[in-house]
Amino acid sequence: MIKNKDFIILGLQSLDTPIGSNCVNLAYEIAKNNRVLYVNYPMNRSTLMRDRKDPMVINRKQVISGELPELKEVQKNMWSLSPRTVLEPISQIGSKSIFKFLNKINNKRYAKRVKWAIQELGFEDYIIFNDSDFHRAFYFKEYLNPKVSVYYTRDNMRETKFFQKQGAYLEDQMMAKSDLVVSNSVYLNQIAEKANPNSYYVGQGCDISIFDNDLIKELPEEFNDIKKPIIGYIGALLSSRLDMEILEYIAQSKPEWSLVLVGPEDDRFRASNLHNLKNVYFLGSKPMEMLPNYLKAFDVALNPQALNPLTIGNYPRKIDEYLAMGKPTVATKTETMGVFKNYVYLAMNKEEYIILIDKALKEHNPELEKGRIEFAGNHTWENNVKEIYNAINKVCKV
Repeated sequence: MIKNKDFIILGLQSLDTPIGSNCVNLAYEIAKNNRVLYVNYPMNRSTLMRDRKDPMVINRKQVISGELPELKEVQKNMWSLSPRTVLEPISQIGSKSIFKFLNKINNKRYAKRVKWAIQELGFEDYIIFNDSDFHRAFYFKEYLNPKVSVYYTRDNMRETKFFQKQGAYLEDQMMAKSDLVVSNSVYLNQIAEKANPNSYYVGQGCDISIFDNDLIKELPEEFNDIKKPIIGYIGALLSSRLDMEILEYIAQSKPEWSLVLVGPEDDRFRASNLHNLKNVYFLGSKPMEMLPNYLKAFDVALNPQALNPLTIGNYPRKIDEYLAMGKPTVATKTETMGVFKNYVYLAMNKEEYIILIDKALKEHNPELEKGRIEFAGNHTWENNVKEIYNAINKVCKV
């Protein structure tokens, strides 16, 4: 356990992000025993102009103009900083030398505001926890001189379009010069170990408090006209992350099954043949607090993950949510999914999905349900932070 220390936490998502964020969840957990400054990344000129109607952009503009405070208290032991600065949009520059020159300028502007907040709060011997921001915070170890610098990798960000120009070599350098690297994925940890021997797999946290069978009193009305068995997926329907061929194969091979998909669709999903199949039901986006009610109706839960450089190292938080309600779950087999091998049916292809869904339906019983629930209960943010603390203490006693 690390207590009564100062943490600077920053990354690719702001504290006010409308979507789930590991970094935000970790920050709140760390703040239970330490002082935390959560840094909302500064925006660049392009974003401020392009997304000027976005509520988050409007907020940042008000901070920059002085209408809103740059530094504010979020709760006891925790503050947020929205840096009063603007960065240059440089992510798509192909030249390494030009990118390096401009990135130093961006980093210096950014670090100056963080240093100001550190002085305002009286932070000392602080620990920097960087969630995958290997562009904007690349020089923070040099500019801010932390006692410990921790780099956190939880997605294969170098493979995204935004980071591909400078991603791989820059992230490798970032990991190499950090005091340690922690990851939520076995696959990503293997990448990190090549750059830094002080790399540790720390698992994943999840807030499963609402995914409790005892809290659900009734099922959504949409299920009144959907016949069983119900095979379902909850989450964003993104063609870059999900294998549509698997979903279509399941629906066409087993017309007696109902395939229910809960979540927003991208353009490729909206145009897919899945919409022409009578046993496929698109229920759209639902409020987070209602998702357990939809999951409750499933007989088997799915995660038909596409296998590509972007997804192969992912830790899918939805698996913990599925298991927290005891649901039989079938997912694509990856190295990261090996963590769940005793509780999830892992398929290597679309044919195995049919076999394993059928097996899951037949084998389901109260004992297996209880085991899934107990396993998911171990994946808390508290346990995740303890593993991060253990990794820090292995490298540097704080």
